[in-house]
Amino acid sequence: MQLIKQVKYLVKKELVLEWRSKYALNGVLLYVVSTIFVCFLSFVGLSHPVTWNALFWIIMLFASLNAVAKSFLQESRGRQIYIYTIASPLALIISKTLYNILLMEVLTLIALFFYIVVFDYIPQDLGLYIVATILGSLSFSTIFTMISAIASKAGNGGMLMAILSFPVIIPVLIVLIKLTKNAIDGLDRSVSLDEIGLLLVINVLVGAVSLLLFPYLWRD
Repeated sequence: MQLIKQVKYLVKKELVLEWRSKYALNGVLLYVVSTIFVCFLSFVGLSHPVTWNALFWIIMLFASLNAVAKSFLQESRGRQIYIYTIASPLALIISKTLYNILLMEVLTLIALFFYIVVFDYIPQDLGLYIVATILGSLSFSTIFTMISAIASKAGNGGMLMAILSFPVIIPVLIVLIKLTKNAIDGLDRSVSLDEIGLLLVINVLVGAVSLLLFPYLWRD
């Protein structure tokens, strides 16, 4: 019960801070919208579904990295010490992950809507594509949150985060591209059950590792 109260408090704290500065939301929205518009100007008449799909995930990968990287990297030393005294490590990592999931789900759906409007292309199975983008943003959030926590404990955290993220995020991207390609081609949804299951397993494993390792990491 105490853990739930701490998680609620910390999530509320993240929402209040975000509402005051609007750094992540405005910054990433500007990045996504401007990148999509530049791609539209560069690839006028883009009609190949494979290119359309790959371009979307490239945009969302860097948008996710920019949005989630600040989870721990931009926390001041004083704020970290204060949180350490009022909340448990489990409450902190759960609250950070939940907030980043909420942020990325909103950004991803907005980006997908704008992307479809600008390029005037709709996947044959739009419902499955939306499910894939939700699972993708969930995976990006959990992975980048944990890596941000690790990188924040070392010098030059931004570079370390990029290095640590690469081998972890590539398998996720491969599965996501395959899943969304099935949605674009309009294949039967039963064909995509393996990819959906694999993404869920990855998210559960990353979440479990975060809960196990973060308390030891936070003590440093």
